[in-house]
Amino acid sequence: MGLGGQEILIIAIIVLLLFGGRKIPELMKGLGKGIKSFKEGMNGTETESDKQEKKEASDKTEA
Repeated sequence: MGLGGQEILIIAIIVLLLFGGRKIPELMKGLGKGIKSFKEGMNGTETESDKQEKKEASDKTEA
C-alpha cells in the first residue's frame, strides 16, 4: 500500500495550488533547517543558532 506515481503527482499539484510556486522553496528551506536541527539535536551537537544564542546570553551578562 505505498504511494504510486499518480498519487504523488496529485499531491504535488494540490500543494502547488495551495501554496503557489513562490512559497514552495521557502517551505522546503524551512523543512531542511528543521531536519538538520533535529539530526544535530539527536547527535548531541550544537547548531549554529544555539551557539549564537549562548554567545548573546553571555554578552548580556557581561554588560
